[in-house]
Amino acid sequence: MRVMEVVRSLIVIVPLSFCPVASAARGAENPTPLILSVRDAPVSFAGSDGNLHLVYELWLFNFSSGDITLETLDVLNGRDAIATLGPADIATRLQPAGLRDATRTLAKSTHGLLFVHITLPAGATVPRHLSHRITAFVAAAPAAFQHLSLSGGETAPAHRNVTVLRPPLAGKKYVSADSCCDSSRHMRAAIGVNNRVWLAQRYAVDWEQLNADDQIYSGPREKLESYTIFGKPILAVSDAMVVSAIDGLPEQIPGNYPAGISLDQADGNSVILRLNDPVDGVHVYAMYAHMQPGSVRVHVGDRVRAGQVIGLVGNTGNSVAPHLHFQLMTEASSFASNGLPYAIDSFDVTAQIPNTSAFDEAEANGTPILHRELPNAKHVTKALPLDQFVISFPEPHESTSPSR
Repeated sequence: MRVMEVVRSLIVIVPLSFCPVASAARGAENPTPLILSVRDAPVSFAGSDGNLHLVYELWLFNFSSGDITLETLDVLNGRDAIATLGPADIATRLQPAGLRDATRTLAKSTHGLLFVHITLPAGATVPRHLSHRITAFVAAAPAAFQHLSLSGGETAPAHRNVTVLRPPLAGKKYVSADSCCDSSRHMRAAIGVNNRVWLAQRYAVDWEQLNADDQIYSGPREKLESYTIFGKPILAVSDAMVVSAIDGLPEQIPGNYPAGISLDQADGNSVILRLNDPVDGVHVYAMYAHMQPGSVRVHVGDRVRAGQVIGLVGNTGNSVAPHLHFQLMTEASSFASNGLPYAIDSFDVTAQIPNTSAFDEAEANGTPILHRELPNAKHVTKALPLDQFVISFPEPHESTSPSR
């Protein structure tokens, strides 16, 4: 009984300044009420802003019976902090497990994910090892022990090449909506499938398109043909094999998300390709969602060539407006997989939208989207289109038919 009482006292509140590496060297045993870990090592990639980026999730486990409020997070390269999040940043990036509402406080005995995004200048050396230092406030502790400082969550960024793709669309004035790296709808869509947590949409993008008057649609919002992107050809991003092709699901009425969509129909009419070129010997998969019914031109087992038309943009599945949802991933599943960064070989950036709110307003009201035109189009090669850029893609050189 006395042993159990000691354990309970440690679980409730623990005053400490904790560094696991140093403690291990001394042979010390320090109780840790907040446990840090990184499950998926980040992969560095070039963004359309000209910088290098690292994106990953820091898992937090409040292994105590008191609520813990995070104050600061330092991302460490050795002893140097290469990024710091303050209270306001953390309040928008920490999600308790199973919730989509961000908070700064992790309730007792719960898990949470802190979504980390590090930007490095072009040409910078990507750190070989990262760790994290957190300061936090423990409200239930005695006054002298309310401030907690600890380190942990070591990870080694993966030093490997990212997949270079051809564009999934052709033409001008496409908007990279909800793309990497600080949008919340995709990159924070953690979901439990098959007894583990996946982030298949970590680098997903919703491609929309502006008309000549910078509107997403012109005409009745609920009419599919009002949308500029509706019916545009969708292109294979690489030579690949078709491993999934779903067709025949009906169009949804734009303006509201449909009710009662099951997980297996959330992507609507969709295609998954297994790319011919593995990354470090491992196959990667490209997923396209929400195609028009009857437009999917490929079947499982077909081999496609880069630039080949595989379907048309629609509004099927869990979709509020016609668009192309695209993502690269580790498995042939749009949910039970982890999202991977990639690079598109060539495109032009012509404008930037200030934030998701500006995009949402234009999509809700049919008004011209608030944006900043670049004086000269910026030509970008081998980079991932980041969130809320207006982009033009070159016209494709299409291979006319799939092979089996």
